[in-house]
Amino acid sequence: MKKVCWPYFDPEFDTLPERINGPSCRVCIDNESSEDSTVIKVDSVNKQDLLLEVVQIITDLNLSITKGYISSDAGWFMDVFHVKDEQGNKLMDKTVLHNIQQAIGGGRNSSMSGKTSETKTKAGSLTEHAAIEMTATDRPGLFSEISAALADLHCNIVEAHAWSHNARLACVAYISDHSSLTPILHDPLRLASIEQHLNMVLRATPPLAGDTMKQQEVKTADVVGTETTTITNVERRLHQLMLSGRDFDMPHSEPSTSPRSPLEGSQSLDHDITKAAIVSIESCYQKGYSIVNVECKDRSRVMFDTLCTLIDMEYVIFHASVSCQDGYAFQEYFIRHRDGSPLCTESEKDRVSKCLEAAIERRVCEGVKLELCANNRVGLLSDITRVLRENGLAVVRADIATEGEKAINAFYLRDVSGKKVDMEFVESVKKEMSPISVQVKNEETVRAGSPERYHFSLADMLKSQLDRFSNSVLL
Repeated sequence: MKKVCWPYFDPEFDTLPERINGPSCRVCIDNESSEDSTVIKVDSVNKQDLLLEVVQIITDLNLSITKGYISSDAGWFMDVFHVKDEQGNKLMDKTVLHNIQQAIGGGRNSSMSGKTSETKTKAGSLTEHAAIEMTATDRPGLFSEISAALADLHCNIVEAHAWSHNARLACVAYISDHSSLTPILHDPLRLASIEQHLNMVLRATPPLAGDTMKQQEVKTADVVGTETTTITNVERRLHQLMLSGRDFDMPHSEPSTSPRSPLEGSQSLDHDITKAAIVSIESCYQKGYSIVNVECKDRSRVMFDTLCTLIDMEYVIFHASVSCQDGYAFQEYFIRHRDGSPLCTESEKDRVSKCLEAAIERRVCEGVKLELCANNRVGLLSDITRVLRENGLAVVRADIATEGEKAINAFYLRDVSGKKVDMEFVESVKKEMSPISVQVKNEETVRAGSPERYHFSLADMLKSQLDRFSNSVLL
């Protein structure tokens, strides 16, 4: 009798469906039920952060979510996503469909990144590089000073990502050492010296009025080296660093306007200049949920950004719906604390609203995107950012990467005096910066009734400075 009853008390009983039917996640891809999008249906045993992992996979594959329904009550996770490719079409490539199936359904236990083998190889290439995390009160030219400090320490920046928002800077950089044969990751004295030097640079920022937070923090980390280390993981870490630095509670660089819904007419589009999202929170007392509504301009990774913040603030998402309409994204989340209680006080609701607004604003960069490609060398990033700094351009976001011997740099720039950069400088910049490959994009959102052009010439700004770079050095 004991043998008959024994399976019902087996501690492995919860994994029985997985042992019988394979991984406890079923993925169905439907290209028939919707005329203009591919439908991805996911059923799985629920676990913490599962929703974020699935959304991460979808966005890592450069897919946009146009509609979604999520439910995770009773220990089971069920969701439906309507997705499109970068051109706004249904997914017809069988390879892409297979990658989605494998990433969500078959590859969750081994690699939740959902990335291809190319990205996994890239992640593995960082195993011998130290990761440095920095948070600080931002100031014009700070990213350039960080780059110069690392160059002075003979550190090559293999990869780096930096965000600036509400007078706060967060940066994650992977560095290698060119001054010795010893891997920098295994040299604690070297890492301590780098920390000390960078802390001196960051401490030079004067405190802001009302800022009671620690003004700077540099932390070296050896957490890289797994196949799941991807750009998205770095982005989540940047969200966490910004959240810990309370960028949501810092004074805005521009005056705020009164909150209005983005759908109040074309005039409300000007509101997006200073406020990227509208967040409201209400209570559902009958079911014990707090309902969070987010309205913002639709863009890539917007759902990922809000999910990162809610999860890092230790809220549990039980139900959610997302949709896109006329260029705007609408998100609704039914959340509770991990102990099962809803948001109780107005101060807590206000804090959640501010944090979500900040999470969406961090990635929004209006201005000019400057992309540069050149043979990598120690000090290349320092030289380029110095030119920008000396001529009054602030880096509000940066993505630095290396591919073999090439350095791929992307900067989002604004003029520190509030001027806007004329897009007519593109050809002249390319000529002046030769042999560096340069691409310039206007990231300024075109708004109805705002045909304003940029009037400040970056070509004139760079002309006198770029002579400092000899062709032999750049090559």
